[in-house]
Amino acid sequence: MLLSPIINHQLNKDSHFITKYITNLNWDEIFAKIVNTIIIILALSLLFFIINSVGKKLIKNAFRRARKGNDYTKGRAGSIYTLSLNIFHYTVLFFYFYAVLSVMGIPVGTLIAGAGIVSVAIGLGAQGFVTDVVTGLFILMEQQFAVGDAVKIGTITGTIHAVGLRTTQVKGYDGTLTYIPNRSITIVSNMSRNDMQALINIPITPNMDIEKMEEIIMRVNKDLTPQLDAVTQAPALIGVVELPSGQLVLQTSVFAQNGQQAKVKQQFLTAYLAALQQAGIELPVTTQQKLNS
Repeated sequence: MLLSPIINHQLNKDSHFITKYITNLNWDEIFAKIVNTIIIILALSLLFFIINSVGKKLIKNAFRRARKGNDYTKGRAGSIYTLSLNIFHYTVLFFYFYAVLSVMGIPVGTLIAGAGIVSVAIGLGAQGFVTDVVTGLFILMEQQFAVGDAVKIGTITGTIHAVGLRTTQVKGYDGTLTYIPNRSITIVSNMSRNDMQALINIPITPNMDIEKMEEIIMRVNKDLTPQLDAVTQAPALIGVVELPSGQLVLQTSVFAQNGQQAKVKQQFLTAYLAALQQAGIELPVTTQQKLNS
């Protein structure tokens, strides 16, 4: 009970101090400063928006001229173009936030000068970012892949959709777009640099007339090869091969332009089956065909 008057007195004292402090504030000056700061930020936003738009157009025009001059392949030009846009975008963004924070009175220079804080930021947050950027630059310099290349990166298979400052985008054959951090790219299988091999297997059994089948396949190869521009090397009849599943097959190898190997394989296989059927040769049903039936 004795403490109550003391507490009330202290509360009245504190409330009086707060009221006096608020009353003594120059609200006109504060309001003017807020409005002035907002106007400056809006002006900076407009300025950096113009810089960003003009810069992107200049980069786009520069790469358009480079493509016309055949200084780069189309895929490599697309990769460098995407990376250049990313670098420019992040640079503009950095200076924009620096300017905005400075206008708001936040001592950005003092924060950046704090070596301890910067070291922690680089060691923890920025380490992965720096690794992504460096790896991306090495990918471009070594020309490991370019936009449009068919690749296999780890377990991801598809075509390169874009090469960014931090990530590489791979578009799968089913349309899935996968973002891969550049630092995670360690082994790349590029299937767009050389001619690709297609292996065509015709299932057989030991009691079949192999010589007759080989004659039919060689005749089909001779007739079909001149009709397919995607074929880069004449088909080679390998002969009887045992697959890991134990199935015996009559195997043919053909090389085609990259990206066309699946279509070429389908065309030769269709022609083989039609010719064998016309010759009255009945092929065995494989285990996989039995499971699918």
